[in-house]
Amino acid sequence: MKKLFSLFVLGLLLTNTTFAQDKETPYFVKTYKSSEMKNLYVRTSGGGIAVTGMAGDEARVEIYVKGNNGITKLSKEEIEDRLKDYELSVKKDGETINCIAKRKNENDWGNWRNGLSISFKIYSPEKISTDLVTSGGGITLKNLTGNLNFTTSGGGLRLQDLGGNVKGRTSGGGIHINGCRDMIDVSTSGGGIDADDCKGDIHLSTSGGGLVLKNLDGIIKATTSGGGVRAENIKGDFVTSTSGGSIHLEDMMASIKASTSGGGIDADIKSLGKYLSLSTSAGSIHVRMPMDKGMDLDLDGSRVRIPELKNFSGRVEKDRVRGSVNGGGVAVSMDANSGGIYINE
Repeated sequence: MKKLFSLFVLGLLLTNTTFAQDKETPYFVKTYKSSEMKNLYVRTSGGGIAVTGMAGDEARVEIYVKGNNGITKLSKEEIEDRLKDYELSVKKDGETINCIAKRKNENDWGNWRNGLSISFKIYSPEKISTDLVTSGGGITLKNLTGNLNFTTSGGGLRLQDLGGNVKGRTSGGGIHINGCRDMIDVSTSGGGIDADDCKGDIHLSTSGGGLVLKNLDGIIKATTSGGGVRAENIKGDFVTSTSGGSIHLEDMMASIKASTSGGGIDADIKSLGKYLSLSTSAGSIHVRMPMDKGMDLDLDGSRVRIPELKNFSGRVEKDRVRGSVNGGGVAVSMDANSGGIYINE
């Protein structure tokens, strides 16, 4: 037992560490002064990564070890025996904390039943740069500001109260974002995206689910090929598209470009931005919008129904409306190849 324990700790720096393993406490804990942690580098192939920014003088790294299904609880002896096949280390290199958990022989998956799920839970300064990669679990980031880069192919992303340059990728789960700001660029091919209360330059992309967006402000581009789009209370510039569902927009106060080849469009426009462009090849367009502004209209569908236009100069036909309202101004275009266009009905 003592020998096995010694073999394990050779790969770890023992200063300010404690060891435990039960349902509520981590297997390994290492503490640092917050001023020592400016950058965070994490690699694990069998578990998740969680980083939370905290005020105070202390930062710490916690390691949680479970069976390869991420659930099985192992004894201390079983963990120490299996860890002989792993490289597991937490080391400081200048202002960077390096956390590594991987098999020594990454091509040896024949003995997968004895594999481990090794997760990192890290409490860091609020201002930090991250480089995080896991192929076996989700990533959770909270209350951080800086250059935040993170990737997983085996789980979802949960992001809360982040700022700076935020860039995340996953091919194995959904994305949940709340209270983030500045530069946000996240994508998934394995789930939907739910974003709420965010502001800044925002890029959201998924090919595996729908988009649910609420209370966003800024330059926003959100695309999906695997589901519908639901957006509420959006301000700024908003571009969205889907080939896998319908688009529903509510309480919009933005410049909008929205297109779908997988359903119809229903939009509630509270105030017009610099432009409004809606198009679908698989349904109709229903819009509620103010008509008292200067607009240049270009509406094309199998049928176009619009209230009586005042101060209008142009052409109104059964399937086409083109011309200027109130002297012209905001470019308003709608195209429904296989459906109608219905405004304020």
